[in-house]
Amino acid sequence: MRGAARISRPTEIAFTEARRSDWEELEALVIKATRRGLSRFDARDTARLSPLYRNVCADLARARSSRYSAVLVDYLDGLVGQAHTVLYGQEGRLLDGLLRRREDNDPLHLAFPRAVRRRWRAMLLSFALFFVPMFIGMGLTIADPHLAFRVAPESMLRPLAEAYTHGFDGGRDASEGVLMAGFYVNNNVGIALRCFALGVFGGLGSAIVLVQNGLTIGAILGYVIAQGAGDNILTFILGHGSFELGAIVIAGGAGMSMGWAIVAPGDKTRLASLQAVAKDLFVVVVGAALMLLVAAGIEAFWSPSAVPSGIKRAVGGGFFVLVVLYVLVAGRGERAR
Repeated sequence: MRGAARISRPTEIAFTEARRSDWEELEALVIKATRRGLSRFDARDTARLSPLYRNVCADLARARSSRYSAVLVDYLDGLVGQAHTVLYGQEGRLLDGLLRRREDNDPLHLAFPRAVRRRWRAMLLSFALFFVPMFIGMGLTIADPHLAFRVAPESMLRPLAEAYTHGFDGGRDASEGVLMAGFYVNNNVGIALRCFALGVFGGLGSAIVLVQNGLTIGAILGYVIAQGAGDNILTFILGHGSFELGAIVIAGGAGMSMGWAIVAPGDKTRLASLQAVAKDLFVVVVGAALMLLVAAGIEAFWSPSAVPSGIKRAVGGGFFVLVVLYVLVAGRGERAR
């Protein structure tokens, strides 16, 4: 045994000298993470932390199997434990997210449709909760226009029907268009934000807002159609509806995804479950907001313009096809390449 100890000592010194730089580097990263948080890591720190941890784990195993000194074994054991806490503790989940963001740093125009497709179940449910009540409300108020007065005041509905009966042959002044664009942004973004934010209540809040807005829009449409202005209002909506209504549905789907992550986290904690969907939800909400900005511009300047109805319908149909293809197809082949 004494001979083995004499052989072991020079080997331990050489081992320590050869590996010391990695140990010191990992120790510095652990201290930095402990004091400042993982959010302060740059790309090099992030890339180095995991391989350094694995290498030091191997060093600890070698030190134990070779019966190196207790001082060295204790030092490596403590360093491995601290690094494990950084990587896999509460902040470690944040590091996982950070690594995924660096590996999946897609531009927004590709990340948005991918995120929507990953949440397809919530999006499909959101679509049904909005459009089914909308068509029910429209059908009921076409049959009995007075039902619309239960969801909107008569003082608003009658002038609205009169305006659509006259149509938009005269167009709209540019100054009025700017004013209306601001109104549309404020109104539509507010609806979309409620659809998303109220999803925190287990998704139920998003579902209620979707059903309520679907019924309201359907009732208003049905009332105007019943007054004989159906062609004008449908032509008006077709121009921007694919962006506006699509964004509301997508925001509602994001809200329900958030609610499901809280209510049914599976084998994760609720916080970890929310962190797992946070990136997708952020991208989806930003994309929906941009869709609403596009919709506001179209609704303020194009939809009420004096352009012939046939052209408006063709353009609106084209917008619809583009939005659907974008959400369903965009970015599918980019990742493989």
